Amino acid sequence: MIAIDDYVLILLAAGRSERFGDADKLQQDFLGKPLAFHVVTALEDVPFKARFAVCSNTALDFGSRGYTVLHNADPGDGMAGSVKLGVRAAIELGCAGAVIALADMPRVTASHIYRLADAVDGDGENAVIASSNGVQTSPPALFGAARLPALLELAGDEGARAMVRAGRHVIAPEAELLDIDRPEDLERLRALR
Repeated sequence: MIAIDDYVLILLAAGRSERFGDADKLQQDFLGKPLAFHVVTALEDVPFKARFAVCSNTALDFGSRGYTVLHNADPGDGMAGSVKLGVRAAIELGCAGAVIALADMPRVTASHIYRLADAVDGDGENAVIASSNGVQTSPPALFGAARLPALLELAGDEGARAMVRAGRHVIAPEAELLDIDRPEDLERLRALR
């Protein structure tokens, strides 16, 4: 187990939302607030060392919610480009590692983040701990400081999948890891309430 207050949170909110259509999926209403602010609210009491939101095409004000906003001027670079922006900021700040989460996963909980931290062995320097529904891995994922430079070498939408597959996995209910990519995903989310 590691101290989560030595880790930074990198919230990825810079996707192009191509599969969602013309609307900004992060601003879509879910239970009376924008979809993206559900994960923001769920994690607001987790004492991260810092919070970075990597954004591109959203008008949502993550800055007012305690995040340092990093603008991704080229969201076409895929998830890897956003990850690199957040990781560079984390390395510059100096931290024990980073938790990478997605703004379009509104049911992620603080408890799950603490379970990721609890799964770390030793000092966590080389940790790679990802979420899983028991079949597939997904964010959120925790990376120790020694793993951060490797994240700067990523390209395209592949992200850190190979690293994550080889790391440890913490199981969460499938509904908690629901990723909203298409309008039908949002309808499925609304039906789960």
